[in-house]
Amino acid sequence: MQTEILQFYRNKSVFVTGGTGFLGKVIIEKLLRSTDVRRVYLLIRPKKNDTVERRFHAWKDEQVFETLLKAKPEALNLVTPIAGDCSEPGLGLSDEDRRTVTADVQVIIHSAASIRFVEPLHRAVNINTRATRLLIQLAKEMKGLEAFVHISTAFSNCPSQHIEERFYPEHLSCPAAKVLELNDTLSPDLVDNMAPALMGKFPNTYTYTKALAEQVIQMEGQDLPICIFRPAIILANFKEPMSGWIDNLHGIVALIYGNAHGILRLLYVNPKSHAIVVPGDYCANVALASGWQVAKNSASPSSCQLPVKKPPPIFTLATTQSNPVTYGDGVGLGICHNNKIPVTKTIWYPFAHFTTSLWLFKLGCIFYHLIPGYFFDLLLRIQGKKPILIKTYQKIHEALLLLFPFNEVTYVMDMKNTNQLWNSMSPEDKGIFPFDMANLNWDEYFVRILTGMRVFLFKESWDTLEYAKKRLFRFYLLHRCLQLALCMVIGKFVWILYSLLANTYFKSIEVTLTSPVIDFPSI
Repeated sequence: MQTEILQFYRNKSVFVTGGTGFLGKVIIEKLLRSTDVRRVYLLIRPKKNDTVERRFHAWKDEQVFETLLKAKPEALNLVTPIAGDCSEPGLGLSDEDRRTVTADVQVIIHSAASIRFVEPLHRAVNINTRATRLLIQLAKEMKGLEAFVHISTAFSNCPSQHIEERFYPEHLSCPAAKVLELNDTLSPDLVDNMAPALMGKFPNTYTYTKALAEQVIQMEGQDLPICIFRPAIILANFKEPMSGWIDNLHGIVALIYGNAHGILRLLYVNPKSHAIVVPGDYCANVALASGWQVAKNSASPSSCQLPVKKPPPIFTLATTQSNPVTYGDGVGLGICHNNKIPVTKTIWYPFAHFTTSLWLFKLGCIFYHLIPGYFFDLLLRIQGKKPILIKTYQKIHEALLLLFPFNEVTYVMDMKNTNQLWNSMSPEDKGIFPFDMANLNWDEYFVRILTGMRVFLFKESWDTLEYAKKRLFRFYLLHRCLQLALCMVIGKFVWILYSLLANTYFKSIEVTLTSPVIDFPSI
């Protein structure tokens, strides 16, 4: 059956940046498995010790393509690697590759980005902002371009807690064009030193440079069939192509992993705030559906009509107010399901406590993480192994501090355009490209997250499950014994402290009562 979306992508050539990242892989896999695209051009950055050819060969061996290759064994032959680098002028494209892309491509999906929160500003501007401008310039050379999907983030305008599907130029202290000019003319060190003044209320260079990129699109992309897709925090896939598939330890994924590992026990998180998280496969479906929608809406007007320039549409995917999940609920679901499908690599019984107090978090880290970490690393040294836990805790604590601005409060994300997109799709397209967050079953999703984490991150087979359960039960007994011992020690300490204070108090009373009364003679 050729639905509207399938018909749109039929015989199209698609140019994808960021295709070696998590979301990029999911998008390309979905394109190849569900549509009849003619060609996918994949921009790949050559590394110092790795060529484009070797990186592409390793990319084709990713687990995410197993389902695809069973159905279409030759599907990856439709992917053509293109050497390039989003941090370089001209995207690092050769003249020949540029001619090929501009002549043959009808759809651009720009997913490449630096997602490091602590990326130096000059580098973040090059990758996240300047590359967007360069892609717009490339798109203007494409005579057959029908759709350009720029993937941003739902937190690109995080200085506001209520974020609508519109542009927010008021958040920028300096226009994007001026920032790009400064970045091109000043030294990298000087640009980095200007970061606090330029960023204003933005908590990191990632969200700031994504906001700059959106303004570049607003100002320079209006003549193109272009749209912006803002996904929230992306977690594992829900169902496609494999339930729970994940390949990275970024952000919240690392925190879920650390808790399942028995390492992360204290969270600098507001448990009552809503977790603005979405499945990876839902994001891929929105990216592809929004490409179809923007092409449909950008079709040439009739001869009697004058074209009207409108701001590029924005599509947001986030949790809905009718079907929210809090961080407390999410952690509870994660621990509950982890107890049913534990891993053999767990080093302690998983549990989690929350705090929103910075000083209490820093104090608690000493007892929850650092003291056990030093003890565990000592055992590793005794066994002749490399100590790892203290270094791991340094990264975990840094991640928690960086993520706190996004989980301290509840963000409200409007999704009017995304809901209209969903409602405009046929029942068949909804079945092929699902992304309905209002009806997402969170309990089922967290089962899939933990299942996928066990298989794809911990790399454990299911024949170890019974052993993992027995091991977890032993840790549970040790955990309870430790809790009892700590209660006894704390109780004894409190009793000794009480006794000392009581003795001091009663002695002072006794001295007062037994002190002789001195009579002063009257004058």
